[in-house]
Amino acid sequence: MTARLSEALSGRPDPAPRAILLSGLQGSGKTTLARALEQAGFRRLCPDEEMFRRYGHYGRDFPRGEFKVREAPVLKDIALELEELLGAGHDVVVDHGFWTHEERSHWAATVMGAGGVPVLIYLPVPHEVRWDRIRQRNEQSLVDANSIEFSEEDLLRHAGRFVPPADDEPHIVYDGHPEHVLAKLRRARPSTHEGPH
Repeated sequence: MTARLSEALSGRPDPAPRAILLSGLQGSGKTTLARALEQAGFRRLCPDEEMFRRYGHYGRDFPRGEFKVREAPVLKDIALELEELLGAGHDVVVDHGFWTHEERSHWAATVMGAGGVPVLIYLPVPHEVRWDRIRQRNEQSLVDANSIEFSEEDLLRHAGRFVPPADDEPHIVYDGHPEHVLAKLRRARPSTHEGPH
């Protein structure tokens, strides 16, 4: 994985489609970045939206304690869709948090198995900024699939489970500007490929 990802970021020719994997907590800007990549031609896959479509509102239409159990088949289906899109030559962004090295490795292996190149993007954002965003987002939690309601205690607890990408996980550090990510991705694409598939 490391060699192929380094190659994808170095600008050396690699015609394989790319799958952007985002690593960040709630409120770190994942959906904003994913939508910017979608506007640039990437196919966007969002487990939270599929959860909302299948099960409704988290904590109201189904108990909070059932999230992981209900999410498992959704992630399995998203992975299958990812494989299909990569197999068809499309660049894809997975709008999901990928909190651990094991989870990121598993999805990177899925990407490579489908003939794609995984590109990991880490979104480091201070707690205070994330909590301010989440407080505003909570007001839309009943109608917006990307606005699952969380308390500050939830965020702090989740931060304790989050494992940022280490030095042995090649990644791009997101600076809050989607255009900078897009510029890096364009530079990594050979000149014979104008933009994403």
